[in-house]
Amino acid sequence: MTPHQGSSAVSSSAKPTVVLVHGAFADASSYAEVIRRLIARGLDVVAPAVPNRSLIGDAAYVASIVRQIPGPVVLVGHSYGGAVITVAGTGDNVKALVYLAGYALEKGESLGELQGRFPDSDLAAALVYTPFPLEGSTETGTDVSVQPDKFPAVFAADVDSRLVEVLAVSQRPLAAQAFADAAPVAAWKSKPSWGLVASSDHTINPDVERYGYRRAGMTTVEVDSSHLVMLSHPERVVELIEEAVRATS
Repeated sequence: MTPHQGSSAVSSSAKPTVVLVHGAFADASSYAEVIRRLIARGLDVVAPAVPNRSLIGDAAYVASIVRQIPGPVVLVGHSYGGAVITVAGTGDNVKALVYLAGYALEKGESLGELQGRFPDSDLAAALVYTPFPLEGSTETGTDVSVQPDKFPAVFAADVDSRLVEVLAVSQRPLAAQAFADAAPVAAWKSKPSWGLVASSDHTINPDVERYGYRRAGMTTVEVDSSHLVMLSHPERVVELIEEAVRATS
């Protein structure tokens, strides 16, 4: 996968490539408004499709993409994507991490353990569990998704309702295994990091976001937003990414 080249005359060697990692129940199109703005600002962008099968496997996949990008990278993760960049972001060319309503795990910590320290969000009562076949095994895995009728209120209350209708029925589920995997590393320990708290988030308890960011010593901002802050407040997200780009260029 090669970066989309920014439209203005900014050398790719002058600024990092921005790699946008989506989370659960969404895909890379959730960054559409952010991507458009980053490209207009002359930045190179990569937005991979994360398998959403396991934290360890997903992080390995994203890390493999990052390694193949020439030059520095600013790695951005939304929601579960925050956990992915926590593990994938240790590469030498990763110069900064940006968390958007995301999980900033400690080394040895799982998503389930971090969430378990705080009261449940509305997401817990809106989940659907669906079995899927595991290749080469007689066992089955479990996909986790959001009930479509509850998706708007839980996930995207401030996003255009016509778009949310589409998002609700085109979810990219997250395998339950991802909640159990412990992070083998925490990239924020060695990389400068920025965090955005979606203060009206009903998918992740905002206190989970605040706790992880504070523990990591991140530069943090709060936005009155639903979980899908990239679609409801794309300009604010781009401003935060640009702050990380400027600090590491």
